Amino acid sequence: MGRVVRRRLGFGGTLLATLFACASLTPSLLPRTWLYQGVMGAVTGILGYAVGAGIGALGRSMIRLPERGRRVAWRVLLAGCAVLAGISLWYSYDWQRDLRALMGMDTRITWFPPLILAVTLVLFAAALLAARLVRLGGRKLIAWLDRFVPVYVGHAVGVLVIGLLVAVFANDVLFNGFVTRMSDISSVANEGTHPGVSRPTSAYLSGGPRSLVSWGSLGREGRRFTGTAATPARLEAFSGRPATEPIRVYVGLESAASPRDQAALAVRELERTGAFGRPVLAVLGTTGTGWVDPHIADSLEYMYNGSSAMVAMQYSYLPSWVSFLVDRDKAAAAGRALVEAVRERWARLPAGLRPRLVLSGESLGSYELEQSFRDLADLASRTDGAVFVGPPNANHIWHALTTARDRGSPVWRPVYEEGRTARFAQHPADLRRPPGPWRPPRVVYLQNASDPVVWWSPRLIYHRPEWLEGVRGPDVNPQMNWFPLVTFWQVLVDMTSALDVPPGHGHRYGANIVDGWAAVAAPPGWSPHDTWRLRALVG
Repeated sequence: MGRVVRRRLGFGGTLLATLFACASLTPSLLPRTWLYQGVMGAVTGILGYAVGAGIGALGRSMIRLPERGRRVAWRVLLAGCAVLAGISLWYSYDWQRDLRALMGMDTRITWFPPLILAVTLVLFAAALLAARLVRLGGRKLIAWLDRFVPVYVGHAVGVLVIGLLVAVFANDVLFNGFVTRMSDISSVANEGTHPGVSRPTSAYLSGGPRSLVSWGSLGREGRRFTGTAATPARLEAFSGRPATEPIRVYVGLESAASPRDQAALAVRELERTGAFGRPVLAVLGTTGTGWVDPHIADSLEYMYNGSSAMVAMQYSYLPSWVSFLVDRDKAAAAGRALVEAVRERWARLPAGLRPRLVLSGESLGSYELEQSFRDLADLASRTDGAVFVGPPNANHIWHALTTARDRGSPVWRPVYEEGRTARFAQHPADLRRPPGPWRPPRVVYLQNASDPVVWWSPRLIYHRPEWLEGVRGPDVNPQMNWFPLVTFWQVLVDMTSALDVPPGHGHRYGANIVDGWAAVAAPPGWSPHDTWRLRALVG
């Protein structure tokens, strides 16, 4: 046991572990804390060690250095690794400050290189010990099998059994156990209500008087969505004109048994409230918890002075990043059910009496709604426009437009077919480019160049992304580089802090959503000055 567990570090593993850990100190899309950096250094370091150990084993089978040569090589390696780690830790402070300055954040940060190094080494040692214990178990199993079967059979079966056990443990024990725990916690949270949110008194809101959907079945985020609708008094204060009671329909997971039943209930609730008689009807996508970005809902209500209707549906109560891993099929099914049900009822109205049918969703909510359409042409032919905010890399329409973008346009601000239908923006001025015609129906994708939700993909493990090629986005650090495996983990960790930056960076879009709605679904008489006023209010 001691020979396996307490054996010295391998040459190739040590070299690549150090290189990977130092690469993780380089800037990524968003600023991070020293603790996050320590964890990231350990994860990327153990990945580097695994790759280096494999290469080292292959090298030892082909090249045998004399003992003196090995000692010299180790001294050079250890000295070089120490110098490289010291330099990387020294520069990491400035890299983080530069990134924060780029985003207009406070550059006076707490950054503890000794603690970063300590966290990295402790977690790395724990991971290496676990790996070596697994290796020890595999050796003992193979030795036992060799007593009963030929050696090559024992080795093959032993490796297969250990591999299956590790896979089962990682998937069924660690991953599924984590998801189950998160589900339990989220289920309890879903039953609560946000502070300051109370049952609405308006019959135009789900959960209120005469609603077909009970207040208790809406879920935590559904109650916030309907319980925080703009009041006529607030709307009148902005518009200076008499306002209408806004309509917000929401159907929670507990409101009906299946996505199809939820969608049917949503349509009945829209009919009850008179939503199909409003000038605009918005189908909104939700994130994993059922959340709707209040900027999306509030902006449209203020824009139409309350003469609007919107509908949303919950498909999960897990955090969005967990839902993205395990509930994407549920999100797609919910989106298709809701869009089809609403559109079928909307299409039965006389063409001249139909409300403007628009879509909007943020993050996984945009994925949910995109799944209802084959491509951009299908989306444009069956709706009156859409505003998608912070779309994940998995969105198929977004991916198709980005891949087929016009020559010369960067991937972080693509131009597709000269912007005739869809346009991409980080700043309001981006929506005015290119200067050619932009006829309705219009589709807007709001995406920040530094949003890890937009750019994270498993391909980062082995493929340099286009957003790090050529001219970079306005808030992407010019010192950021791509490293195999390392960048994948950097951007993945960035997603956990994507909301901890100012609006206009990361996954925060704030008042820019107002400009998206103004481009797609502005009411008659709406002016750029109105957009400026609403931006100030919403922001």
